Order: sequence, then structure tokens, then C-alpha cells
Amino acid sequence: MPYLFTSESVSEGHPDKIADQISDALLDNFLAFDPESKVACETLVTTGQVVLAGEVKSDTYLDVQTIAREVINKIGYTKGEYQFSGDSCGVISLIHEQSQDINQGVDRATKEEQGAGDQGMMFGYATKETENYMPLALDISHKILQVLADLRREGKEISYLRPDAKAQVTIEYSDENVPQRIDTIVVSTQHDAFDEDDAMLAKIKKDIIEILIPRVKEQLPAYVQALFTNGITYHINPTGKFVIGGPHGDAGLTGRKIIVDTYGGKGAHGGGAFSGKDPSKVDRSAAYAARHAAKNLVAAGVADEILVQVSYAIGVVEPTSIFVDTYGTAKVDLSDGAIAKKVAELFDMRPFAIEERLKLRNPIYLETAAYGHMGKTPQTVTKVYESPYNGRIEKEVELFTWEKLDQVDAVKAAFDI
Repeated sequence: MPYLFTSESVSEGHPDKIADQISDALLDNFLAFDPESKVACETLVTTGQVVLAGEVKSDTYLDVQTIAREVINKIGYTKGEYQFSGDSCGVISLIHEQSQDINQGVDRATKEEQGAGDQGMMFGYATKETENYMPLALDISHKILQVLADLRREGKEISYLRPDAKAQVTIEYSDENVPQRIDTIVVSTQHDAFDEDDAMLAKIKKDIIEILIPRVKEQLPAYVQALFTNGITYHINPTGKFVIGGPHGDAGLTGRKIIVDTYGGKGAHGGGAFSGKDPSKVDRSAAYAARHAAKNLVAAGVADEILVQVSYAIGVVEPTSIFVDTYGTAKVDLSDGAIAKKVAELFDMRPFAIEERLKLRNPIYLETAAYGHMGKTPQTVTKVYESPYNGRIEKEVELFTWEKLDQVDAVKAAFDI
């Protein structure tokens, strides 16, 4: 019997995402000036205030207040009527040095012996239903909000948009797990004040359906465009007006959108957040490594859909387990357990090996902190960092290395595909 599946995304101006971006901007600056920095940085945003907390071990010193303000302004919180602005908000720093009890389990005589920064399990997932091997409902949700942000910054076709927004997409699947049509699209977007509520709601709905959605469709392949039928149910700002938003409407915290950050409810999640954590924290690095493995396995033709789990004990070098679930879609004559054994041979999941393979001790994290950590296009960019304490540094870095299909040939050879 056909079934419905839903995923959501949130914009870069959502309070939790503001917090994620500030935390990752701080991490990037620490890594830019000291690649060996150990960072676990949390951010709280609320009306007119930013609170920074966490543990850092680094040879560098940062003007964390300025970095936080720059992130907030770049997102678009630049006006007094938002009750939250990068130029006027208070920024309180409660960051202190990392506990030696934690650090002794990570640092070893040789880097290869580096232990995991925490215990826990991490998941990577990939599916053939999109070109970037991501779940379709989440992929469309991200694109809706990215295009909405483009329209906000352009300020031409839709001039009243404010930074806070959420989107949700529901897709109908066949018994064979094939997308049939988009059933429902929900968009809630913050906006300027209007004189008349009913006229406001009508205009926003019209603009979303007639301006935003066609732009989103243009970015999608033909087989996905075909899912946009005339039978879609739209809920646009369903609670009514949405003038009060951002940190003035709700407090935001780092790490509170872990499902948006990963697979939109498909696959699984180990529970650990990403933003603000350096790659010694396997919550982040091993989740990226598991995605890298899952994506290359699906791309190589091992299965149409794969979940990879890896687990660790704090301070221990080797993972405690590697698990694979192909959901019955395997194209090779092996059990999931046998596939997992080959995955362990193909992908070195020791913490330092992950850092080296995916080039994670670089300032590459701010770009992950909105619209998902997975599914984006790998690219090489040059980034510039300036500090009153450290001077100016220019670095060429690779973004989203865990999205590279650089192990497909090795996977095919190992599985005789």
C-alpha cells in the first residue's frame, strides 16, 4: 500500500542554525590559526544576546565577539526591528580550557594512536533516489529554503522576507519505495509587518507558490519536477502572521537540528550533534566517514540503499563495531554482516585515519552549518582569516570531502562488481 514520508529543513536564520553557524565559525578560526586545536563550542542566542560556552585547547587566541557578530550580520540580522542584530546584540564568552581528563584519552605519543574523543555510535546513509544520494524529501526541503534565502537577499521579487524560515515536504511512495508525487509542502517564513493580515497571508501564499516553487523546480532533474503535480497541498504560514521570529521569537542552541543536519529522518542518527566540534570528536568525524562509506557503496552498486553504523569507546583507537543495513536492496550475493566486514577492510575508521583521509583539520565547517552537512558538492576554495592577535592567513581547503566518490573503484574491486 502506498505510504507518505516527510522531512523538514530550517533556514540559516532559524535560531538553532544561527547558533550552529556561530559555533562552526569559531571552530574554523581556531583551526585556521592552529590546526591542532581541540574545540567543543556551544552557542545560545536569544533576544539581543549571544552566549558562548564550551571547552577549547589551542595555541591561538580569538576575538570571539567579533566573529559572532560577523556571522549574525552575514545571515541577515542587521535591523533593529528584528530585536536581534549583529551590530547591537550582547556577546558573552564563557569559553574555558578543555578538561585534561578528556584530553588524555585523545592525545597519544603518535597521532596514529589517537583515541576517540567520546563513546557513542554514528550513522551514515545513502540512497539512489537522488543524484546526490540523499533522501528526496529532505533534499527538496533544503532547496526550498536556499532559494527562499536567495530571494530574500535579492529583495526584488519578494521584498518583505526576514531571515527565519522552515520548510517541510511530504512525498507519496509506492509499495516498491519509489516516489510517486509530492503530497504536501509546508513553508513558514518570517516577514515584515503588513497593514492587513488577510491580504498579507494571501500575498505570501501566492508568492511562495508562483515565484519560489518554480525556481526550486528549475534546480531539480526532470524526474523530480514530474512529482510537482497540481494536487499538492500547500500550507503557507499556517499559524498566520510570522513577524516576530529569529532569536527574539525563540531561543536557539547549538546542535538542536541534528535530523535536519543529516538525513531528514531516513536511516538513523546516533544522537550526537556536529557543529562546534573539532574532528577529534567522533560524533562529527565518524558520521562524515560513515556517510562517505555509504555513498561510495551505493554509487558502486553494492545496494540501492545503505545504512552504515560505526561505534567507539572514548580513548580507544579502533571502533568497537561496524554495522551495515542494506534494507534488502543488496545487489551482491553477501549478507549484510559480510558486507560490513568488507567495509571495515575498505574504510579505516580509526579517528586519526578519518581526519587524514577526509582532511578534517582544516577550516571547512561553517559551510556545513546550514542546509545540511550531507549531500553538498565537494569543492576547493580559498578562505581568508584575519585576527588582531594572529594576523592574516589565507588557506586553500577542500569542502565536503566526505561527499567525494573517490572509493567507487576500490569498492567495485572488493565486491567483484
